[in-house]
Amino acid sequence: MSKKKRGKTPVSAAVRRENIQLYLLMLPVFILIIIFCYGPMFGLVIAFQDYMPGSPFFGEGVDWMGLRHFERFVGGKYFGRLIKNTLVLSGLNLLFGFTAPILFALLIDQVKRMRFKKFAQTASYMPYFISTVVVAGMVLSFIDKGGMVSRFLTSFGLPDQNWREQASAFPAIYTITNVWKGFGFGSILYISSITSIDQAQYESARIDGANRGQQCWYITLPGIKNIIAINLIMAIGGILGTNSDLILLLYTPATYDVADVIGTYTYRLGIQGGQYSYTAAAGLFMSIIGFTLTFVANKVSDKLTGFGLW
Repeated sequence: MSKKKRGKTPVSAAVRRENIQLYLLMLPVFILIIIFCYGPMFGLVIAFQDYMPGSPFFGEGVDWMGLRHFERFVGGKYFGRLIKNTLVLSGLNLLFGFTAPILFALLIDQVKRMRFKKFAQTASYMPYFISTVVVAGMVLSFIDKGGMVSRFLTSFGLPDQNWREQASAFPAIYTITNVWKGFGFGSILYISSITSIDQAQYESARIDGANRGQQCWYITLPGIKNIIAINLIMAIGGILGTNSDLILLLYTPATYDVADVIGTYTYRLGIQGGQYSYTAAAGLFMSIIGFTLTFVANKVSDKLTGFGLW
């Protein structure tokens, strides 16, 4: 990512002709994005209707509800709990899940033995490619009564119990699982950015007497601050979009008070309960908030660092 430039340079027809092959290479991706990302947005109209499967979106027989579904969601008895749980779980994931890849990339950069460095990187990537269902199954077996984690915790005086049923333990279980699964893959972009930093800067810093910590603080981190800023903007924009798939696989009715988030709530009422219009309104409401957060975070990042998404 480069700094935003003031003013726009028009693309000449000659440049477009020279890059026609690149444009054609990108065309299938754009078509897929339009079909699977923008096309389904037409269905958001059901958030303003009392929609039943098979009924038309427009025309006779459509029962328009206006903003009543939005009012019902915001005024519902579970709204406060859903917002709180979503912010808490997403906040923990943002705090640890966002910083862990950066710290790991900085640590890997300090490793001088290439064999160990490659092994550590490869091992850290592997959890990302494991199915969420498999990961959830592993975690549940570990935290079950008699499981590996449960037996380990007994050595610290804690009872041997099924930690899945303990509401106070769910935020930690969810956060640790998320971080473990994604920190390695998330560090790839940072590691590649670190390798592109001019090594002459480190040589000059070492000549001036800078230790590794000072080199990291004054050279490495400023060298990847643009990537950090972009990723932070997207992370803040998605703060209301917790990993609902993982939560659905981990939570139980006993942990609803701390684990039930907007994604799981809309799944239960929409997919299982058939309240499609109501859950579409709830999802649209959260999407608008997410877009607003992304817009504000982008403006703040542009002001503070000079980098942004647009």
